[in-house]
Amino acid sequence: MRIFRPAALALFGSLAAFTMSAAAAQEQTQPDSNLPATTTFGRWTTIIDTLDTGQDAHKTCAASTAFVDGVGNAGTLTLSISTGDALPPDAYPAIMITVDNKDLPTGKNIAATFGDPGVKVAAAVTSNAAAGGRPSWMVDNKAKTSLTLLRAMRKVTSLDVAFGKQTVASIPMDGFTKAYRNLGASCGFATKDVAP
Repeated sequence: MRIFRPAALALFGSLAAFTMSAAAAQEQTQPDSNLPATTTFGRWTTIIDTLDTGQDAHKTCAASTAFVDGVGNAGTLTLSISTGDALPPDAYPAIMITVDNKDLPTGKNIAATFGDPGVKVAAAVTSNAAAGGRPSWMVDNKAKTSLTLLRAMRKVTSLDVAFGKQTVASIPMDGFTKAYRNLGASCGFATKDVAP
């Protein structure tokens, strides 16, 4: 199980807000070198932030897409990894869903399914304190499960998500493969096992 740094969790909230405002933007990179680098691929936006302490530098690499669930609640699906964490194939980016739906199950080890009619991935999710004021759920980050889920995200047109028997959303995956490759290139890990 991964331990998340507060900076990485804070990045989830800022990335979610950024993604909501940049969802319609075309592919581009921020011109100011002091700002995190952002790039949009289809419906996905990546953000690469470098923290340089003077002794060493760590990058946090995240990709996020915005969605609206079946009853109109706004949400984001976000991947995040840092060069200070274990990298693939030992560990994969953390996967978090944030959505304004207080009726979804909360707690630890909630059974979840991801995929579409042809691809199904079972995983456990755990609810977290509100990120940016919205409830969030983190997928249990076991390397084998994460790899299977990331591969499914590459294969499907839309990722159908359910917690228990309750539907969360169907999330379009347009741009996922390029966004994932960008995370690998930026944070220094191979992506061929997910996005050849």
